[in-house]
Amino acid sequence: MLYDQFHKTRRYFAVDCVIFGYQGEQLKLLLFKRKLEPAKGQWSLIGGWVKEDESTEGAAHRVLQVTTGLKDIYQEQVYTFSHPSRDPGGNVVTVAYYALINIDEKINELIEQHGAQWFPLNTLPQLIFDHSEIVEKALDKLRFKATYELIGKQLLAEKFTLSQLRRLYNEIFQTDFDPGNFRKKVMSLKVLEKTNEKDMSESRKGAFYFKFIEEDETQEKSGPIFKRSI
Repeated sequence: MLYDQFHKTRRYFAVDCVIFGYQGEQLKLLLFKRKLEPAKGQWSLIGGWVKEDESTEGAAHRVLQVTTGLKDIYQEQVYTFSHPSRDPGGNVVTVAYYALINIDEKINELIEQHGAQWFPLNTLPQLIFDHSEIVEKALDKLRFKATYELIGKQLLAEKFTLSQLRRLYNEIFQTDFDPGNFRKKVMSLKVLEKTNEKDMSESRKGAFYFKFIEEDETQEKSGPIFKRSI
């Protein structure tokens, strides 16, 4: 087996991180060119082996921290991919996690050092092995989360307009939410507070900035809060 130089066990355990970011009104995915055979030099999710003394959650956190330089990253387990032939290099079981980060210049500097690159979801290159399937499952998981609770804290700036939040949701669900209905639904959740500052870039009247309330236990999670038709 090609991976025998790394492990002596018959099955290999790894994590793959589906890292989502949001920039220029586009939901993006962080990819890098694989450094190992097989498929060396081809576009891949960012991942790594699970060490003997760590959990899969710990391995994913370590990979994310090394790649982005951030310690406090939102991550959520997606699925375990264990088909014996999913990786031509050996019998590799991988646990996938998705992460949400705010793209900024400092993060991009470190990312470039790892040879990684952001790609809009609608222009992804061909990915190795079953990584396209992993991305699809991660996107489904993200949409499920966005259906039952208001997200954006990890993807948007600290202060944002409701139009900016709506455009994020448009991108996640690949649809156009009605502005009036979206605003009404968001404000009913009582998880945002309006600031005294305005964004004057889009209209003469301007739009107030909002920010997430620190304690968000008031969010209603008993049923879906968003549907594509709102």
